[in-house]
Amino acid sequence: MAIADWPEHERPRERLIKFGAQQLSDAELLAVFLRVGVAGKSAVDLGREMVQRFGSLNGLFSARLDEFSELNGLGPAKYAQLQAVMELARRALGEELQQGAALSSPKAVKEYLRLWLGTRPYECFAVLFLDVKNRLISSEELFRGTLTHTSVYPREVVKAALACNAASVLLAHNHPSGSPEPSGADIQLTKALKDALALVDVRVLDHLVVGVGTTYSFAEHGQI
Repeated sequence: MAIADWPEHERPRERLIKFGAQQLSDAELLAVFLRVGVAGKSAVDLGREMVQRFGSLNGLFSARLDEFSELNGLGPAKYAQLQAVMELARRALGEELQQGAALSSPKAVKEYLRLWLGTRPYECFAVLFLDVKNRLISSEELFRGTLTHTSVYPREVVKAALACNAASVLLAHNHPSGSPEPSGADIQLTKALKDALALVDVRVLDHLVVGVGTTYSFAEHGQI
């Protein structure tokens, strides 16, 4: 049965408007995004199948176009729309960080990084450059690697910080394989970057490791 034939109080869009988006399940939110289903499946059915196919919302968001398109009813148009929604959410969080929320709202920083780095299939290293009031100046992906490894050069991080006239930085990288728990190499790199940036009077406020669905903060664990 098509959603249009459901009782009005059960339709996802109407429930979202009346009760708020937080009251909807993942499948129902995806149904609002999809608008229509396919032959034999409502949009909610298709949304549920999307979550099951990719294991989680994070899995769905990180899917490649060819993987996304394997489900009947999905293709380049829906893929582009989904990527646009995610980028809009990331930019909205970026605006919040530009207003000085980098330290006052750790949750916003983690969400920003999750949307930015959490869906990458390869490991990459990024830096958030902050001014003296901890407002975001810019965020840059400086290094990119394979599924499990990337090379980071402290000299390039220092150059980028000086170019932005940054007073402090937040370091970040992702672990596409899953766990955000830092490796010994991550810990050594953090120390090397902290020492290198200290020479030009730039503070390292935190190093965040983005895993699948969770983020590890060096600062929260007393490692900065």
